[in-house]
Amino acid sequence: MAEKLIPTPSQTVGPFFSLGLDRPEWNDLTCGHPQGERIVIAGRVLDGDGAPVPDAVVEIWQANAAGRYAHPEDPQTDKPLDPNFRGFGRVATDAEGRFHFTTIKPGPVPGRGNSLQAPHINVLLLSRGLLIHLHTRIYFDGEPANAADPLLSSIEDPAVRGTLLARREGSSQSGSPAHYRFDIVMQGDNETAFLDL
Repeated sequence: MAEKLIPTPSQTVGPFFSLGLDRPEWNDLTCGHPQGERIVIAGRVLDGDGAPVPDAVVEIWQANAAGRYAHPEDPQTDKPLDPNFRGFGRVATDAEGRFHFTTIKPGPVPGRGNSLQAPHINVLLLSRGLLIHLHTRIYFDGEPANAADPLLSSIEDPAVRGTLLARREGSSQSGSPAHYRFDIVMQGDNETAFLDL
């Protein structure tokens, strides 16, 4: 007699516990004083109704100011590694869905066919209710290289393309980092463009 197979129940990602995430240094990628322009990216994670998502985790990874990733599979040996920049950060959202990172503005990196990609930051979002994590990117509004970026150019709708742009807020004081706003909207109006990886 054949054994009856019982499917494994699906599980959502999370919940996440602040005890394991309460590491302030994870959201500051500049604590080693890396090369490049220091910036702050702040925003909120919002659900389809515009309500804050208080228990999400936002992870970022990015190239350094020279456009090189601190990863052994990055073949750009002609570009310098920055020993003071790890290129990875993680933060949990607060009760209002807020998050922020202090980092450096990344340099451009090559894409498929050696086409140059505009400076960007890769984002991974985990949250209660998601069966799999979501991927997106942060580009910088007003960056001249955006016009030729392969990913941005592939998005025909300007409103959807705009969901990937961090917008600079105010003027920075001398010596203080530039501040950029980037909200992540999980669905509905102004939904962030997520990547199918």
